[in-house]
Amino acid sequence: MTFDEVRSAVGARVHEIKALRAEYRAALAGHGGDRMRADLLPVVRQTEDGDLIKFVQRTHDGLETESVMVPMRRHGREWKSLCVSSQIGCARGCVFCETGQMGLVRNLSVSEIVGQVVAVRTHFGQKVRNIVFMGMGEPFDNFDNVVRAVAVLNDPAGLSISCERIAISTVGRTEGIRRLAAMGRRRINLAISLNAPNDEIRSRIMPVNRLEPMDKLREVLLAYPLRRCQFLMIEYVLIPGVNDQREHALQLAEYLRPLKCVVNVIPYNPRHESPWPAPDEQIVRQFIVWLKEEGQVVKRRLTKGREHMAACGQLGNREMVRGRRG
Repeated sequence: MTFDEVRSAVGARVHEIKALRAEYRAALAGHGGDRMRADLLPVVRQTEDGDLIKFVQRTHDGLETESVMVPMRRHGREWKSLCVSSQIGCARGCVFCETGQMGLVRNLSVSEIVGQVVAVRTHFGQKVRNIVFMGMGEPFDNFDNVVRAVAVLNDPAGLSISCERIAISTVGRTEGIRRLAAMGRRRINLAISLNAPNDEIRSRIMPVNRLEPMDKLREVLLAYPLRRCQFLMIEYVLIPGVNDQREHALQLAEYLRPLKCVVNVIPYNPRHESPWPAPDEQIVRQFIVWLKEEGQVVKRRLTKGREHMAACGQLGNREMVRGRRG
């Protein structure tokens, strides 16, 4: 790039930051159509499982968002992670996911996304260290509002949460991955909800794969810019009798071999009217061993909130949607 091009790019970025700060301050003051006050979305219900809290906020149009505050501990340190929603419902229809059974109701606005974090501070008096876009909805189906919310969360004039503490999870929307890469926000962590070792299984449980198969997804992930200390997070929901055999572990490891990634094995949390139970603990441990034997870096997501429909894949209120539609 020439000097003038660099100066122009920097100037555009500075202008964008100033605009976002102005928008955020106006929102806090209660101006504009997309207002964001700490009391904008009241917490109407909450469910506790130990230190884990799922809370529901009521929107102005009578709908509900669900968020989960998860206690974390590592090496003697404790902190809170917040699983936030980007949509009410979801259009992607993953068969193992409660939210996917709702269908898409609507996108959440920037203030409704940020308001979930504000609620933790104002309603619960807690401080959040990590933000994960792993609640209701597909974040890249609401791309503009999600990235603007991230900018508010990150900005010193906003909530001042480091982008290194923010993760966005996608079912594999390749266009969204490309758009995020093009923004140059490399400190934001990217998670991919893969959940299958091959196209046949993935297309059966995740309809998005019929439009964007695994080879296309891997091609985009290979081009995604990562920092030296950064890895892609590959989420793998382990479903009994579907994707939990040794051959599946071998296929998964082979598919991921070219990628700089960590597999996060998530024992399946049954949704309402689920065709599958939760996996046996021995199978979960064995699957992790099989992946490690293939040289794949693996982590296991601890199961929290399953009995209260607060675990991964269990968020959503189908009765609310039926009531509005029926």
